[in-house]
Amino acid sequence: MECMRSVELFAGGGGLTLGTHLGGFSTEVVVEWDSWSCETLRVNGALGHPLVRNVDVREGDVRAIEWSDIIPGVDLVSGGPPCQPFSMGGKAMAAEDPRDMFPATAEVIRQLQPRAFMIENVRGLTRPAFTNYFSYIQLRLAHPDITAHPDESWSDHYARLQAEHTSVHTDLQYKVVTQLVNAADYGVPQQRWRVFIVGFRCDIDAEWSFPEPTHSAAALRAFQESGEYWDAYRVPKSYRHIEVRGCGDPSLRPWRTVRDAFVGLPEPTEKGSSCFLNHTLQPGARSYPGHMGSFIDAPSKALKAGVHGVPGGENMLRRADGFVRYYSVREAARLQTFPDRYRLNGPWSEAMRQIGNAVPVRLAQTIASSIHEHLELASVREYIALRQLNLNVSQAQVNA
Repeated sequence: MECMRSVELFAGGGGLTLGTHLGGFSTEVVVEWDSWSCETLRVNGALGHPLVRNVDVREGDVRAIEWSDIIPGVDLVSGGPPCQPFSMGGKAMAAEDPRDMFPATAEVIRQLQPRAFMIENVRGLTRPAFTNYFSYIQLRLAHPDITAHPDESWSDHYARLQAEHTSVHTDLQYKVVTQLVNAADYGVPQQRWRVFIVGFRCDIDAEWSFPEPTHSAAALRAFQESGEYWDAYRVPKSYRHIEVRGCGDPSLRPWRTVRDAFVGLPEPTEKGSSCFLNHTLQPGARSYPGHMGSFIDAPSKALKAGVHGVPGGENMLRRADGFVRYYSVREAARLQTFPDRYRLNGPWSEAMRQIGNAVPVRLAQTIASSIHEHLELASVREYIALRQLNLNVSQAQVNA
């Protein structure tokens, strides 16, 4: 598999970086403003972690980064712009929120002109209240060269993009695909809904569609109803509670549960573990209505960047006997499919924030692998077409 070049924006603790690398891309530069997240990336690089060993970590605002020193020919730009402008728990200010970094993302794409891009954000971006702005984002990314005029509002820019979309042919255009997905459908032990925006440069011969799900709730329910799941873990019959509804294709693999994710991990203690990084018990968890934690025999609720994971106790484990406790950082990392050798820097609250903001590594790998495959096939087709053109020219010269 050809290793392709990538650049990442808003890298956080590195979930997307790890996933794109596993998907066949070599990340050259990552940009992140949070110092704890940058330290996580740097520490793992210094320790020789193979997925981030040679990454250039640039700490700061993505709008202030100088991109002219990047060698032309970047294959992929990836990133997860801050989600707070569209989050269910935020003020939902969208374009009016100073943290909205979609315009900055489009500007980086305009400058680097990658063969493809992969952008991730929260499910809230697809809410009816953001319909027009979501459409604007897609058009803005499809036509990075059609930039906003000074003092032009996003709505005026949107109207201009709509008018020019089918009539203006700039040198830089992208075919854009969007998809709302549940990470659990791709083998992540967590119900985490996210929207992905993927674009291929128009000169790339790639007919891409989002990868099909590999796992389903229906398969997990059938696995548990048959008794095989419980027998595999020797769960007493009094604790065999089934909470998952049977949605999806039952012929797929079962959704992965919290119990599945924690195989091999000892119970965390306040002294920590000598065998597992970041595996220390955080005391103080308690259950109350609306804050019940994530059931051990189902995928976890979506981890949140907030320290305590409210509402709903997303950052908290609930056993069948009703016992609750906070996830250790390592347990949360496993729910986000981070490798055990990857160290999360900072105190519990900051490490959990990095985990809660991350893209699940396995989900990022699935999408990146598919993008890589289509870029590779496009390169092969381009090579064959060029070779055929050269043969035709040579034959024409002989005939002449």
